[in-house]
Amino acid sequence: MTGQRKRRLLPLYWCFLGASFRLEDARYHSEVWTMMTEEILYARLKEALRDAIARHHLDERSISLKSRGLTPEEAIGRTARTDYPILNGREVMLQARFGEALGQAFTSAPVDFEGSLADVLELDTTHDPQAAGMLVATLNAVLRAVGEIGNTVHCRDDGPELCAERYAALVRERFGTPRIALVGFQPALLARLSKEFSVRVLDLNPEIVGTVRSGVLVEDGMAAYQDVVRDWAELVLCTGSTLCNGSFVNFLGIGKPVLFFGTSCAGAAHVLGAERFCPMSA
Repeated sequence: MTGQRKRRLLPLYWCFLGASFRLEDARYHSEVWTMMTEEILYARLKEALRDAIARHHLDERSISLKSRGLTPEEAIGRTARTDYPILNGREVMLQARFGEALGQAFTSAPVDFEGSLADVLELDTTHDPQAAGMLVATLNAVLRAVGEIGNTVHCRDDGPELCAERYAALVRERFGTPRIALVGFQPALLARLSKEFSVRVLDLNPEIVGTVRSGVLVEDGMAAYQDVVRDWAELVLCTGSTLCNGSFVNFLGIGKPVLFFGTSCAGAAHVLGAERFCPMSA
Protein backbone atom coordinates (compact mmCIF):
# COMPACT_ATOMS: atom_id res chain seq x y z
CA MET A 1 0.00 0.00 0.00
CA THR A 2 1.42 3.35 -1.04
CA GLY A 3 -0.57 5.60 1.28
CA GLN A 4 1.05 6.77 4.47
CA ARG A 5 -0.62 5.38 7.57
CA LYS A 6 -0.10 6.98 10.94
CA ARG A 7 -1.15 4.66 13.74
CA ARG A 8 -2.37 6.00 17.05
CA LEU A 9 -3.03 4.10 20.23
CA LEU A 10 -6.72 4.74 20.72
CA PRO A 11 -9.17 2.46 22.50
CA LEU A 12 -12.12 1.73 20.86
CA TYR A 13 -24.11 0.54 14.13
CA TRP A 14 -30.50 -0.95 4.91
CA CYS A 15 -33.26 1.34 3.20
CA PHE A 16 -36.77 0.51 1.92
CA LEU A 17 -39.07 1.68 4.66
CA GLY A 18 -42.08 2.22 2.45
CA ALA A 19 -43.50 -1.28 2.83
CA SER A 20 -44.25 -3.38 5.88
CA PHE A 21 -42.05 -6.40 6.50
CA ARG A 22 -43.38 -9.64 5.06
CA LEU A 23 -42.27 -13.15 5.96
CA GLU A 24 -41.58 -13.88 2.28
CA ASP A 25 -39.12 -10.97 2.29
CA ALA A 26 -37.22 -12.62 5.12
CA ARG A 27 -37.22 -15.97 3.32
CA TYR A 28 -35.96 -14.39 0.11
CA HIS A 29 -33.11 -12.57 1.81
CA SER A 30 -32.32 -15.69 3.82
CA GLU A 31 -31.67 -17.52 0.55
CA VAL A 32 -29.57 -14.66 -0.82
CA TRP A 33 -27.46 -14.26 2.33
CA THR A 34 -27.24 -17.86 3.55
CA MET A 35 -23.64 -18.27 2.38
CA MET A 36 -22.48 -14.78 3.39
CA THR A 37 -19.26 -14.86 5.39
CA GLU A 38 -17.09 -12.08 6.74
CA GLU A 39 -14.65 -12.47 3.83
CA ILE A 40 -17.44 -12.45 1.26
CA LEU A 41 -18.99 -9.39 2.90
CA TYR A 42 -15.83 -7.29 2.68
CA ALA A 43 -15.18 -8.53 -0.85
CA ARG A 44 -18.67 -7.38 -1.82
CA LEU A 45 -18.06 -3.94 -0.32
CA LYS A 46 -14.77 -3.63 -2.21
CA GLU A 47 -16.57 -4.68 -5.38
CA ALA A 48 -19.15 -1.96 -4.78
CA LEU A 49 -16.40 0.62 -4.33
CA ARG A 50 -14.71 -0.45 -7.58
CA ASP A 51 -18.06 -0.30 -9.34
CA ALA A 52 -18.73 3.22 -8.07
CA ILE A 53 -15.30 4.32 -9.29
CA ALA A 54 -16.04 2.93 -12.75
CA ARG A 55 -19.63 4.17 -13.04
CA HIS A 56 -18.78 7.68 -11.93
CA HIS A 57 -15.48 7.90 -13.83
CA LEU A 58 -13.34 8.43 -10.77
CA ASP A 59 -9.59 8.06 -11.08
CA GLU A 60 -8.75 5.79 -8.17
CA ARG A 61 -5.03 6.63 -8.39
CA SER A 62 -5.26 10.37 -8.03
CA ILE A 63 -8.05 11.04 -5.54
CA SER A 64 -6.94 11.59 -1.98
CA LEU A 65 -8.64 10.15 1.07
CA LYS A 66 -8.10 11.38 4.60
CA SER A 67 -9.31 9.41 7.59
CA ARG A 68 -9.10 10.23 11.26
CA GLY A 69 -10.75 9.32 14.51
CA LEU A 70 -13.11 11.96 15.88
CA THR A 71 -13.17 13.07 19.48
CA PRO A 72 -16.41 12.24 21.33
CA GLU A 73 -17.60 15.85 21.16
CA GLU A 74 -16.83 16.04 17.44
CA ALA A 75 -18.71 12.80 16.88
CA ILE A 76 -21.91 13.27 18.87
CA GLY A 77 -21.69 16.72 20.44
CA ARG A 78 -22.96 17.32 23.97
CA THR A 79 -25.53 14.73 24.92
CA ALA A 80 -27.78 14.55 27.95
CA ARG A 81 -26.62 10.98 28.63
CA THR A 82 -23.04 10.08 29.47
CA ASP A 83 -23.14 6.30 28.88
CA TYR A 84 -22.64 6.16 25.12
CA PRO A 85 -19.77 3.79 24.20
CA ILE A 86 -17.87 6.53 22.38
CA LEU A 87 -17.79 8.62 25.58
CA ASN A 88 -16.01 5.94 27.60
CA GLY A 89 -13.32 5.18 25.06
CA ARG A 90 -14.56 1.78 23.94
CA GLU A 91 -15.10 2.95 20.37
CA VAL A 92 -13.85 5.74 18.14
CA MET A 93 -15.62 7.19 15.14
CA LEU A 94 -13.42 6.96 12.06
CA GLN A 95 -14.31 9.62 9.51
CA ALA A 96 -13.28 9.62 5.85
CA ARG A 97 -13.50 12.72 3.67
CA PHE A 98 -13.85 12.31 -0.09
CA GLY A 99 -14.12 15.73 -1.67
CA GLU A 100 -16.73 17.45 0.48
CA ALA A 101 -18.50 14.21 1.44
CA LEU A 102 -18.03 12.47 4.78
CA GLY A 103 -18.32 8.80 5.61
CA GLN A 104 -18.07 7.31 9.09
CA ALA A 105 -17.45 4.01 10.83
CA PHE A 106 -17.55 3.17 14.54
CA THR A 107 -14.60 0.93 15.24
CA SER A 108 -12.39 -0.34 18.04
CA ALA A 109 -9.36 -0.22 15.71
CA PRO A 110 -9.05 3.32 14.31
CA VAL A 111 -6.16 4.65 12.24
CA ASP A 112 -4.93 7.93 10.78
CA PHE A 113 -4.60 7.42 7.03
CA GLU A 114 -3.97 9.48 3.93
CA GLY A 115 -3.91 7.78 0.56
CA SER A 116 -5.89 6.99 -2.56
CA LEU A 117 -8.94 4.89 -3.28
CA ALA A 118 -6.58 2.37 -4.84
CA ASP A 119 -4.86 2.03 -1.46
CA VAL A 120 -8.18 1.31 0.22
CA LEU A 121 -9.01 -1.34 -2.37
CA GLU A 122 -5.73 -3.08 -1.50
CA LEU A 123 -6.44 -3.25 2.24
CA ASP A 124 -6.23 -6.70 3.79
CA THR A 125 -9.55 -6.99 5.62
CA THR A 126 -8.70 -10.56 6.63
CA HIS A 127 -5.56 -9.85 8.63
CA ASP A 128 -5.46 -6.08 9.28
CA PRO A 129 -7.83 -5.14 12.14
CA GLN A 130 -7.92 -1.52 10.97
CA ALA A 131 -8.83 -2.31 7.37
CA ALA A 132 -12.55 -2.96 7.85
CA GLY A 133 -13.23 0.43 9.41
CA MET A 134 -11.26 2.20 6.70
CA LEU A 135 -13.12 0.35 3.94
CA VAL A 136 -16.52 1.03 5.52
CA ALA A 137 -15.88 4.74 6.08
CA THR A 138 -14.46 5.13 2.57
CA LEU A 139 -17.39 3.41 0.88
CA ASN A 140 -19.80 5.63 2.81
CA ALA A 141 -17.92 8.79 1.80
CA VAL A 142 -17.64 7.86 -1.88
CA LEU A 143 -21.28 6.81 -2.26
CA ARG A 144 -22.33 10.00 -0.48
CA ALA A 145 -20.12 12.06 -2.82
CA VAL A 146 -21.71 10.60 -5.95
CA GLY A 147 -25.23 11.03 -4.58
CA GLU A 148 -26.17 7.39 -4.09
CA ILE A 149 -26.72 7.55 -0.32
CA GLY A 150 -27.37 10.12 2.40
CA ASN A 151 -27.41 10.24 6.19
CA THR A 152 -23.74 9.38 6.63
CA VAL A 153 -22.93 11.75 9.51
CA HIS A 154 -23.88 10.82 13.08
CA CYS A 155 -26.54 12.84 14.88
CA ARG A 156 -25.39 15.19 17.62
CA ASP A 157 -26.52 16.71 20.91
CA ASP A 158 -30.21 15.75 21.43
CA GLY A 159 -30.26 13.71 18.21
CA PRO A 160 -29.96 10.28 19.91
CA GLU A 161 -32.96 11.00 22.15
CA LEU A 162 -35.05 12.16 19.18
CA CYS A 163 -33.93 9.10 17.25
CA ALA A 164 -35.15 6.86 20.06
CA GLU A 165 -38.60 8.47 19.90
CA ARG A 166 -38.72 7.97 16.14
CA TYR A 167 -37.72 4.34 16.55
CA ALA A 168 -40.44 3.70 19.11
CA ALA A 169 -43.03 5.19 16.75
CA LEU A 170 -41.75 3.16 13.79
CA VAL A 171 -41.79 -0.11 15.71
CA ARG A 172 -45.29 0.57 17.03
CA GLU A 173 -46.69 1.48 13.62
CA ARG A 174 -45.07 -1.30 11.61
CA PHE A 175 -44.73 -4.18 14.04
CA GLY A 176 -47.15 -3.61 16.92
CA THR A 177 -45.62 -4.85 20.17
CA PRO A 178 -42.85 -7.26 19.15
CA ARG A 179 -40.19 -8.80 21.33
CA ILE A 180 -37.10 -6.76 20.43
CA ALA A 181 -33.46 -7.81 20.40
CA LEU A 182 -31.31 -4.68 20.58
CA VAL A 183 -27.87 -5.62 19.28
CA GLY A 184 -25.33 -3.10 20.50
CA PHE A 185 -25.90 -1.09 23.66
CA GLN A 186 -27.37 2.25 22.60
CA PRO A 187 -28.55 3.85 25.84
CA ALA A 188 -31.16 6.24 24.44
CA LEU A 189 -32.76 3.50 22.33
CA LEU A 190 -32.78 1.04 25.21
CA ALA A 191 -34.23 3.55 27.67
CA ARG A 192 -37.06 4.53 25.33
CA LEU A 193 -37.91 1.12 23.89
CA SER A 194 -37.89 -0.64 27.27
CA LYS A 195 -40.70 1.66 28.43
CA GLU A 196 -43.06 0.28 25.81
CA PHE A 197 -41.73 -3.04 24.53
CA SER A 198 -40.19 -6.25 25.76
CA VAL A 199 -36.47 -5.79 25.05
CA ARG A 200 -33.32 -7.82 25.48
CA VAL A 201 -29.97 -6.24 24.72
CA LEU A 202 -26.72 -7.80 23.53
CA ASP A 203 -23.24 -6.31 23.61
CA LEU A 204 -19.61 -7.42 23.39
CA ASN A 205 -18.17 -4.94 25.88
CA PRO A 206 -17.17 -6.98 28.96
CA GLU A 207 -17.44 -3.86 31.10
CA ILE A 208 -21.22 -3.65 30.63
CA VAL A 209 -22.17 -7.28 29.95
CA GLY A 210 -23.91 -8.53 33.07
CA THR A 211 -24.95 -5.05 34.20
CA VAL A 212 -28.52 -3.79 34.26
CA ARG A 213 -29.30 -0.73 32.12
CA SER A 214 -32.75 0.88 32.07
CA GLY A 215 -34.00 -2.18 33.94
CA VAL A 216 -32.67 -4.59 31.30
CA LEU A 217 -29.81 -7.06 31.75
CA VAL A 218 -27.07 -6.58 29.15
CA GLU A 219 -26.28 -10.06 27.80
CA ASP A 220 -23.17 -11.38 26.08
CA GLY A 221 -23.48 -10.87 22.33
CA MET A 222 -21.83 -14.18 21.52
CA ALA A 223 -23.02 -16.47 24.28
CA ALA A 224 -26.66 -15.31 24.15
CA TYR A 225 -26.94 -14.83 20.37
CA GLN A 226 -28.89 -18.02 19.61
CA ASP A 227 -31.27 -17.61 22.53
CA VAL A 228 -31.98 -13.91 22.09
CA VAL A 229 -31.75 -13.29 18.34
CA ARG A 230 -32.72 -16.57 16.72
CA ASP A 231 -35.13 -18.07 19.28
CA TRP A 232 -36.71 -15.23 21.27
CA ALA A 233 -36.83 -12.02 19.25
CA GLU A 234 -39.55 -11.08 16.79
CA LEU A 235 -37.70 -7.96 15.66
CA VAL A 236 -33.97 -7.22 15.68
CA LEU A 237 -32.53 -3.71 15.90
CA CYS A 238 -28.84 -3.99 15.11
CA THR A 239 -26.02 -1.48 15.23
CA GLY A 240 -24.27 -0.93 11.92
CA SER A 241 -20.91 -0.96 13.67
CA THR A 242 -21.15 -4.75 13.49
CA LEU A 243 -19.73 -4.17 10.00
CA CYS A 244 -16.37 -3.33 11.52
CA ASN A 245 -16.04 -6.39 13.75
CA GLY A 246 -17.39 -8.88 11.22
CA SER A 247 -20.49 -9.92 13.17
CA PHE A 248 -22.73 -8.09 10.66
CA VAL A 249 -23.16 -11.35 8.76
CA ASN A 250 -24.83 -12.94 11.79
CA PHE A 251 -27.86 -10.72 11.24
CA LEU A 252 -28.44 -11.40 7.55
CA GLY A 253 -30.98 -13.92 6.36
CA ILE A 254 -32.25 -14.91 9.79
CA GLY A 255 -35.91 -15.19 8.76
CA LYS A 256 -37.22 -12.23 10.74
CA PRO A 257 -37.15 -8.44 10.31
CA VAL A 258 -33.86 -6.71 11.06
CA LEU A 259 -33.49 -2.93 11.14
CA PHE A 260 -29.96 -1.55 11.18
CA PHE A 261 -29.20 1.78 12.79
CA GLY A 262 -26.25 4.16 12.70
CA THR A 263 -24.05 5.73 10.06
CA SER A 264 -21.52 2.92 9.69
CA CYS A 265 -23.76 0.75 7.52
CA ALA A 266 -25.10 3.47 5.20
CA GLY A 267 -23.16 2.19 2.20
CA ALA A 268 -23.56 -1.50 2.99
CA ALA A 269 -27.32 -1.08 3.33
CA HIS A 270 -27.47 0.48 -0.13
CA VAL A 271 -25.20 -2.15 -1.66
CA LEU A 272 -26.81 -5.20 -0.09
CA GLY A 273 -30.43 -4.03 -0.15
CA ALA A 274 -30.91 -4.36 3.58
CA GLU A 275 -33.00 -2.06 5.75
CA ARG A 276 -31.57 0.84 7.71
CA PHE A 277 -33.37 3.49 9.73
CA CYS A 278 -31.21 6.37 10.92
CA PRO A 279 -33.61 9.32 11.02
CA MET A 280 -31.54 11.97 12.80
CA SER A 281 -28.25 11.55 10.95
CA ALA A 282 -27.18 14.16 8.41
